[in-house]
Amino acid sequence: MNELVSQGTRKLMLTRTLPVAALLILCGSSPIQAQSGWTPTPARHGMVATSHYLASEVGRDVMMNHGGNAVDAAVAAAFALAVVYPSAGNIGGGGFMLYHGADGMATSFNFREKAPLAASSRMYLDDEGEIWNKSNHEGLLSVGVPGTVAGLKLAHDRLGSLPWKDLVQPAIDLAETGFPVDWYLRRFMEWVEEHRVKVPSTARVFLDSTGAAIEPGEMLRQSNLAATLRRVQAEGKDGFYKGETARLIVQFMRENGGLITHEDLARYEAVEQPPLKGTYRGHHVYGMAPPSSGGVAVIEMLNILEGYELSELGHNSAAYMHVLTEAMRRAYADRALHLGDPLFNPDMPVDRLISKEHAALLRSTIDMNRASVSDSVYFNDSYESPETTHISVLDSMGNAVSLTYTLEYSYGSKIVVDGAGFLLNNEMGDFNAVPGSTNARGRIGTRPNLIEPEKRMLSSMSPTIVTRNGVPFLVIGSPGGRTIINTVLQVVLNVLDHNMNIAEAINAGRFHHQWFPDTTYVEPFAISPDTWKLYESLGHATKVRTYRGKPSTQGQAMGILIDPGDGMIYGAADSRGLTSRAVGY
Repeated sequence: MNELVSQGTRKLMLTRTLPVAALLILCGSSPIQAQSGWTPTPARHGMVATSHYLASEVGRDVMMNHGGNAVDAAVAAAFALAVVYPSAGNIGGGGFMLYHGADGMATSFNFREKAPLAASSRMYLDDEGEIWNKSNHEGLLSVGVPGTVAGLKLAHDRLGSLPWKDLVQPAIDLAETGFPVDWYLRRFMEWVEEHRVKVPSTARVFLDSTGAAIEPGEMLRQSNLAATLRRVQAEGKDGFYKGETARLIVQFMRENGGLITHEDLARYEAVEQPPLKGTYRGHHVYGMAPPSSGGVAVIEMLNILEGYELSELGHNSAAYMHVLTEAMRRAYADRALHLGDPLFNPDMPVDRLISKEHAALLRSTIDMNRASVSDSVYFNDSYESPETTHISVLDSMGNAVSLTYTLEYSYGSKIVVDGAGFLLNNEMGDFNAVPGSTNARGRIGTRPNLIEPEKRMLSSMSPTIVTRNGVPFLVIGSPGGRTIINTVLQVVLNVLDHNMNIAEAINAGRFHHQWFPDTTYVEPFAISPDTWKLYESLGHATKVRTYRGKPSTQGQAMGILIDPGDGMIYGAADSRGLTSRAVGY
């Protein structure tokens, strides 16, 4: 099916070097087709792709100059992001790392945050049973026990090769000497300037000595964060969960109404766990097991879609969007109904959900000529912020790491621990806050993801590694909250079904459906007006993806593709991010 190329597409062709975020300004809200011809970054020995060029360079240098492996590079880049990309890079949040070695060994590390011991299933509800004052996403009651430092240390202990202190040092250097402020960070500083009375500890870090936002291009130095990182460097996990850093966290919580205690911090442990494994058109697909829902949902959708000749339908044609939407609809319903922290939900039917038999049953319910209806007896995904960040790494030996971690909202709770210099997450908002209450507007109250002490909240983070003939072929992941799953799915399909290079696969237009609300959200440049009309004629409700009333994008994928013929490595950082970059050597 050939759609007409809109005028917006021709405008896009003339502005190829601009990031997609800038293209939205040029192209307005008119839907336009995705651009082809994006060129990936080539390398022979190794590649790192992250949301900030300085962190990518740190990871690259760990391998190129010091002989580190993929885990070493990922750890160093993650700590660097905690300095230069504070909206999502963090030591005050948590996430997941997926590893696949050149020798075929695969494992994963779960360092998702936990609910404090004092948390309860109704802790955010007022007398009428409604969430009071946005408390599950704002203020210190929204903060889960952070997991990042524990997770990075566990991964390093298990698979790292360089000394721990050498991997933390680049982040310390960046915090002490500073880095130039960009316009994205400047906007956050303007928010801090406006709300300095509400977040005085944050103002002390992100405003200058006069209390004003720092100008773009000027240096941001973070001495308290550097001191915290030095403790982590010297003492490892204990440098965060015990000693001075723990004292600062707990004191700050006590003085400001938070829940996290010394016992919460001392009891926190990251977990090494087996990854999920599926197959798709002769490839093996590795993903995170719960409490991430990403591995289950991506594998489940790939199983459904394996029954269609997607390449013949045509990339982002109406028919192609239809079958993908129907797969998304069914996987997100299963996600909400069944998934949560496995330690609190031992009977989750994960094996059934990722089975070919379950996919065949779901596929049999799809009508190629008509959209399904999202029935209100099923459930919607709870809200997750799009502010996450992802790191993809491949080293010279062929070992791959896919790491996604987050603070939840952009800049998390927006609250810095006084004296410690780092931002705290607001991940408690990923729990189902109102038990038993589920509706078509998006509230979900299903049991598997209700708040319990020390429980890990359900996540959509989807670090993914696809192998061919037993070795890594595609390393991919993205931020984007509840859209992460569908972003990763579409990049994988773009490579495996549509033969795109990694840059084309990442920069192609995307769309998202999550069961409820029963609406498909489409990036403004993803499809032509003709395709849009054909898709809607099948019964799909659609909306242009927006953020605060302006055209918006979906995700910010970071990917690496390895040519199985000559071993060349190709990396790409999503042009939707203004500071993203893939660097290789």
